[in-house]
Amino acid sequence: MADGDAVRHAQSGQTGRATGFWSPGSQILWRYRENAGEHFHIARPVTVVRDDEDLLAVWMAPGTECVRPVLADGTPVHQEPLDTRYTKPRTVQRDRWFGTGVLKLARPGEPWSVWLFWEPGWRFKNWYVNLEQPLARWHGGVDSEDHFLDITVAPDGAWEWRDEDEFAQAQRDGLIGPDAAERVRRAGSSAVDVIRAWGPPFSEGWQNWRPNPSWAVPSLPEDWDRTPAHVSS
Repeated sequence: MADGDAVRHAQSGQTGRATGFWSPGSQILWRYRENAGEHFHIARPVTVVRDDEDLLAVWMAPGTECVRPVLADGTPVHQEPLDTRYTKPRTVQRDRWFGTGVLKLARPGEPWSVWLFWEPGWRFKNWYVNLEQPLARWHGGVDSEDHFLDITVAPDGAWEWRDEDEFAQAQRDGLIGPDAAERVRRAGSSAVDVIRAWGPPFSEGWQNWRPNPSWAVPSLPEDWDRTPAHVSS
C-alpha cells in the first residue's frame, strides 16, 4: 500500500465498524505517546489478526517501516547512559523492524499488552508483558503510553521483571510520579498473577499461530503522528 493507504484501509468497510471492531487483515497503527508529553514518538503499522470484545491481536511483520525515538544527534536511545537517557533532547526517526515479526495481544481496558517473539524458523522465544496505559482506540488504530517496567516470560513459564533500572530513572527524572508508579507496580503484580495461574493469553496456544502468507506488509502513512479523536479504550 502507498503512504496513507493503511489508514484509509482502516477507515473502509474492512474495519468492521458496524460492530465497532476491525476485520482480520485490516491494517492499522499501533502508537505510543512520549512520556510526560503530548506527541507520538513510536508508530508501528500492523495487521489485525483478531478484534472482538475480548481481545485485539495484531501482527507486526518483519521489514515494517516504523517510527522510533532517537537522541537529537541520531544516537539510539539505548546507547545513552541511563542517567541522561531521558533528559537529553530527542527527535524521531523512520526505521524498519528487521527482526522476526511480533504478535501483540491486548485485552480491552487492561494496562498491559503481551507480545510474542520467535527466533528464525519460528522457534518460539518468549512472551513479553509491556506495561502501558490501556489502549485507546480510534478509526485508524490504537494509542498508548509506555510505563517503562516490563516482564519477560519464558516458554516454560518462568518469568522475570525487566527494565527496573529504567523505571527507577524515569521516576527520578519526573516522567512518572509516585502515584502513577504505584499503579504501574500494581498492574505488574496483576500481570504476574495471570502468569502464575497460566491464564489467557498464555494458555491459549498463540505461540503456534502463523500469519496469513497473503498479507502485505503495511506502509507507514505520512500523517502517522496526527491527533485523532479517540473512540474507546
